[in-house]
Amino acid sequence: MANQIILANRPQGEPTADTFKKEEVSLPELKEGEVHLTTKYFSVDPYMRGRMNDAKSYVPPFEVGKPISGGAIAEVVESKSESFQTGELVLGTLPWATEAVVKAEGLQKVKKEDVPDHYYLGILGMPGLTAYFGLMDIGKPKAGETVVVSGAAGAVGLVVGQIAKIQGCRVVGIAGSDEKIQMLKEQFGYDEGINYKTNKDLKAAVAAACPDGVDVYFDNVGGEVSDAVIMNLNFHARIPLCGQISLYNASGTPTGPRIQPMLLTRSVLMKGFIVRNYQDKFPEGIQQLSTWVKEDKLKFTETIIQGFERLPEAFLGLFTGKNQGKMIVEV
Repeated sequence: MANQIILANRPQGEPTADTFKKEEVSLPELKEGEVHLTTKYFSVDPYMRGRMNDAKSYVPPFEVGKPISGGAIAEVVESKSESFQTGELVLGTLPWATEAVVKAEGLQKVKKEDVPDHYYLGILGMPGLTAYFGLMDIGKPKAGETVVVSGAAGAVGLVVGQIAKIQGCRVVGIAGSDEKIQMLKEQFGYDEGINYKTNKDLKAAVAAACPDGVDVYFDNVGGEVSDAVIMNLNFHARIPLCGQISLYNASGTPTGPRIQPMLLTRSVLMKGFIVRNYQDKFPEGIQQLSTWVKEDKLKFTETIIQGFERLPEAFLGLFTGKNQGKMIVEV
């Protein structure tokens, strides 16, 4: 038997506790090519909100009445696959369940490094790779340029800012509390920070923090925050478009400033991406991130919540800013 958490209904606007339902299920018999896993850590990520909608996207939507799934680290307790042995740790997209029987295909072994296992859900996993490829391939930062990061205290933002500093840039982070701004500056090397909740004139706040304008804007947030940053872009600026968390729970179609004239007249590149676009280059990214971590050039923080049953709480906390860095649930 195993406990699992299913999608109880499709939320309209912001999800609530009623969006989720916990239930107990029987595990199927193990077949050839499958492994029996017990989960250790789950990643909760903003993109999962989009999968709760019945809409076409780059990944299929979650099904009502079926388990939610996401990035997880698990231990193999039984195997009928030549690829995995009992006791090994694996990383994959797994159902929100305490135990699961899944196909071995698509799982990867977690290499033992001098870092905690759950780093493979964070700085050495999807958030770290997202930051690395989005900034380096689309942002193309150059020494002396100004890089602005929204959602800077989140799992991706923390890494983006540090990589930009490694490249010799001046880095400004936007986050939702003075505590987070202090953390960005004191622990993660950000040069300046802007609290978007207390600054009523964000355009002016960005201008003050970026007296030489903005060369690279790593957009995790969208909405009014991005409107303000885009008004301060330099000629030939680049915008890696990573996330739009401020809009994920919108029940209608938000309307903001028409940004195309600014992009046109200043020859700005704006490119949306998902980390899966760079799947063939993941080994390169993990190697570089691992090197920076071991050289103490790249630091990371996580918000770890204990208890499988608290997965919905952790997910909902993403939209109220309860996390610093990567949000992880330890089973």
